[in-house]
Amino acid sequence: MSNKNTDITSATVDREKTIVRTSIIGIITNVLLAAFKAAVGLISNSIAVTLDAVNNLSDALSSVITIIGAKLGGKKPDKKHPLGYGRIEYLSSMIVAAIVLYAGITSLVESVKKIIHPEVADYGKVSLIIIAVAIIVKLVLGSYVKKKGEKVNSGALIASGKDASFDAILSASVLASAIVFLIWGISLEAYVGVIISIVIIKAGIEMMIETLNDIIGQRSDAEMSKQIKHLLNEEPEIRGAYDLTLFNYGPDKYYGSVHMELPDTMTVDQVDVLTRKIQLKVFHETGVILTGIGVYSYNTADDEAAEIRNTVQKTILSHDWALQMHGFYADTVQKTIRFDVVVSFDIDHKEAQDIMTKEVQELYPDYSVQIIPDVDIAD
Repeated sequence: MSNKNTDITSATVDREKTIVRTSIIGIITNVLLAAFKAAVGLISNSIAVTLDAVNNLSDALSSVITIIGAKLGGKKPDKKHPLGYGRIEYLSSMIVAAIVLYAGITSLVESVKKIIHPEVADYGKVSLIIIAVAIIVKLVLGSYVKKKGEKVNSGALIASGKDASFDAILSASVLASAIVFLIWGISLEAYVGVIISIVIIKAGIEMMIETLNDIIGQRSDAEMSKQIKHLLNEEPEIRGAYDLTLFNYGPDKYYGSVHMELPDTMTVDQVDVLTRKIQLKVFHETGVILTGIGVYSYNTADDEAAEIRNTVQKTILSHDWALQMHGFYADTVQKTIRFDVVVSFDIDHKEAQDIMTKEVQELYPDYSVQIIPDVDIAD
């Protein structure tokens, strides 16, 4: 267990360093770009370039908040918060999204004002060169930040990387409008500003929705769920792994619980050895800490029980909303049948339970039937 905690601490520290280092690069780059663009915007009287500079400043502020979120989220667990502070990163991502959204709305207001009261821009060669360089810098920065964000699973960094790539496209539209003005004398400044604003607003809303999903809690990653179940099913004693539930306490911080089907001949000591083994195995392979492992027993030497299982399974899975049956055990001496069924969201669980209980009871009236409807929580 101590090795496990050491691994977690080391991974957390490395992740935090990567986020801080990447964010600092983003801050420096965005501040420099904002200064150059602001100068160009003021000299050329270009609302589009000025708004682009404001957007760079908001990106820099976003990076500052990302650093703060990573630092706070990386705090060690304590008595008050025994599972750590990882979820603070979701709050910092929400703040970043709010800043982006605010920048987009204010930019839209200023652009509309320029459409109503137009002013002619005046571009020089230096201005165009600065904008062109900014496009290249933003493309490189966006790719770099997004790649680092994916590597350490930082929603804030990924969002910043995407935003930087958007900025490159928007700066390209500003450059295009400047070239159009120089060649044909048509001013598209304010209209390009509106387009930029709309794209920024859209990005802010999407970031906010994505972060809200993390805060509310969403379906576990299918690949991770399948990997964990595969690791469990590799053990010869385990016939199946079910009811996997992953609890997210921040990026890359997962705790989980699962049920596994074991033969009814295993002793408690054997089960204890197995559960400890798979806890370490799952953690080292996926980083997920299994805090709860439940056990289903299955009949190993009762032909009558096997026949009952086949009949019940055929009856239960005839319903479209019954996705899976597991944990089946029939005691032919005590006359009891118990099992779980994963029920889809298309039917009320109480209604499904009543239907299944009635059908199985009709098949085996002498038996006491216990059916637990499970939520379709993971793939």
